[in-house]
Amino acid sequence: MKIFITGGAGFIGSHICEELYNKIPNSKLLILDKVTYAANLKFVSHLVRDKKRVKFIKADIIDSIKYKSQINNFDIAINVAAESHVDRSFRNSILFTKTNTLGAHIFFQTCLEKKVKKIVQVSTDEVYGEKLSGSFSEKNQLNPTNPYSASKAAAEIIIGSYKYHFKSNILIVRGNNIYGKRQFPEKLIPSCITKLIKNKPIEIHGSGKHIRCYLSAKDFAQAIYLLLKKKKRGVFNIGNNIYYKNIEIAEFICKKFKKDKKKYIRFVKDRPFNDRRYSVNINKIKKIGWKPKDSLKFDLDEIIRWYKNNINLFKI
Repeated sequence: MKIFITGGAGFIGSHICEELYNKIPNSKLLILDKVTYAANLKFVSHLVRDKKRVKFIKADIIDSIKYKSQINNFDIAINVAAESHVDRSFRNSILFTKTNTLGAHIFFQTCLEKKVKKIVQVSTDEVYGEKLSGSFSEKNQLNPTNPYSASKAAAEIIIGSYKYHFKSNILIVRGNNIYGKRQFPEKLIPSCITKLIKNKPIEIHGSGKHIRCYLSAKDFAQAIYLLLKKKKRGVFNIGNNIYYKNIEIAEFICKKFKKDKKKYIRFVKDRPFNDRRYSVNINKIKKIGWKPKDSLKFDLDEIIRWYKNNINLFKI
């Protein structure tokens, strides 16, 4: 089985590469990554050493000339490449449209031209917008509220439109906030951890009462593997239904570091619009035998140890 993965040297992409490498032993992986600030070749160096099964290309997803000749008749192509930080999207929205929308479109069109058998678009639960009560199902309307989620929703609409004309084998996955090792310290959990490692205060947007669910990168990768194994197409939510307020995450991490939350948590101006709550219904994927296994509270000690040992990987 030949698998093409964009964004494979990033946080989520590297976990997906590991999962498919381990679960599909005869597979060959072609990993593409631009290696921006949020990616690192060290995240996949243990895979790339297997030259018989893994090849790495350093390139932008938009520059299809760098990879189009190498994906002829591939079995699977997975687009994980993305700009993903909401704050940055307000400051530089064009970059997000360029990578997340145009990049996804070029990736998809190139895969069609090269007769890739199955195409997977990694999206986000943020395309639904905020949900103050209840949960969004895959049938709900998209209502993005920031340039990041809008660029991901636009990619979904473009890719999804092909299912009628080309009858393509298309899978779109919408995940919760993902946590784990290797995440760049701009997101809440690694930001809290790295701030405290450096004995600096944690910064929390607004009141800190915004609510999120957190899914481990391993659980997310395992869900994608299962969807591929079961040959599923269409749209699937992948998530967890354990809710945390941002302030609760910060307080919990302060406790792990034995830091006084009153001294080490600082509230800062909120972003232009900050969704108060995200929630997705995961009944559809649970019916095929997947459910989240990992727990953020249980995993946090190991994640903190990883950042203590690897903080020099990040230019912060």
